Amino acid sequence: MLSKGEHQTVPLSVLLKRELANEKIESPELSHGQASQSKKGEDFTFVKTECQRVLGDGVATYSVFGLFDGHNGSAAAIYSKENLLQNVLSAIPPDLSRDEWVAALPRALVAGFVKTDKDFQEKAKTSGTTVTFVIIEGWVVTVASVGDSRCILESAEGGIYYLSADHRLDCNEEERERITACGGEVGRLNAGGGTEIGPLRCWPGGLCLSRSIGDMDVGEYIVPVPYVKQVKLTTAGGRLVIASDGVWDALSAESAIECSRGMPADAAASQIVKDAVQPKGIRDDTTCIVVDIQLPEKSNPPPPPPPKRSGKGVFKSMFRKKTSESSSNIQKDFCEPDVVEELFEEGSASLSDRLDAKYPVCNMFKLFICAVCQVEIKPGQGVSIHAGSSNSRSSRPWDGPFLCSSCQEKKEAMEGRRPFGDGRYSSE
Repeated sequence: MLSKGEHQTVPLSVLLKRELANEKIESPELSHGQASQSKKGEDFTFVKTECQRVLGDGVATYSVFGLFDGHNGSAAAIYSKENLLQNVLSAIPPDLSRDEWVAALPRALVAGFVKTDKDFQEKAKTSGTTVTFVIIEGWVVTVASVGDSRCILESAEGGIYYLSADHRLDCNEEERERITACGGEVGRLNAGGGTEIGPLRCWPGGLCLSRSIGDMDVGEYIVPVPYVKQVKLTTAGGRLVIASDGVWDALSAESAIECSRGMPADAAASQIVKDAVQPKGIRDDTTCIVVDIQLPEKSNPPPPPPPKRSGKGVFKSMFRKKTSESSSNIQKDFCEPDVVEELFEEGSASLSDRLDAKYPVCNMFKLFICAVCQVEIKPGQGVSIHAGSSNSRSSRPWDGPFLCSSCQEKKEAMEGRRPFGDGRYSSE
């Protein structure tokens, strides 16, 4: 016991830890690992950590993880791996603050995916690829996806969240309706005698996915417009599992998390792949990336969470919607409950819906830049994304954003307003 008037000496290391705990943590520590077993050699990954972006008052860092599951060849997967990130970044206005940059990501991801698809199809190659693309900036995770690869998140306290959408025709009625409304046909393979076998496919072409990059032989109503979800983790962190359908055809989200629990990221990725291929052997390319997001002073792997809550219905209900006040400006003196905050979610295939979102700052120079391919448009030559839509705004052709003529052709084709096979894209 200390007598009155005496003071207890607190070590400097303890004071520093307290200070760190009380201030806003800008950047978590990321650790990652990946593993793959190849059947056809059409799965590819992209990992780029600690990318730097200059701010007005310093430098911000972000990390990117991508998984590309090719089909009908590897050309589309390789091209997307090499070009997608740059196409996304070129669609973000310069000189944005950290919050503004994060807010601009969902729209930039849409533009980047569409431009990558458009540029690849000009090469007249018929392969395609699914894409699951993850950008982590601070505690904010943004995921864009087309196809049937998936990204799941396990928060530090055991909640499981789906951060991607499944674009398989078998399980997505809304996508089936969109394709038929655009002029495609959806059905199973006819084996003769009225017998239908296999999964639902889009005809012509027979692709069982409704969204991908590439696949120019299938019809342009197979669109590259990604589902995008953006969430903010608490400083308790969490684990991302990004995997191709070779994993998800064999394991549920819960099984993938459970079989790798307590392992560091690299060992976890290997274990998930092993458990996916073990029962029936390798039947498809099977690839997994695991990313752990946690406070810098925490050791790997994260401690096991309390008993998990089961049931798919729990997943969506655990999200906490973004508050009206910017979360980065809220300072709290208490430990926030482990609830992942949903900042953005949109899955529409319509460019009119997806590109109409305003950037967080006014960038007038962007007014005459194509919202997809970023080429300069002379006044009077751009086509509003609202042109020809049922939206009442279509009667106001001066409402942007605008598309160049080539990207307008792309938009019309995806909406079924241009006959399949009626030419490709004009050169700009």
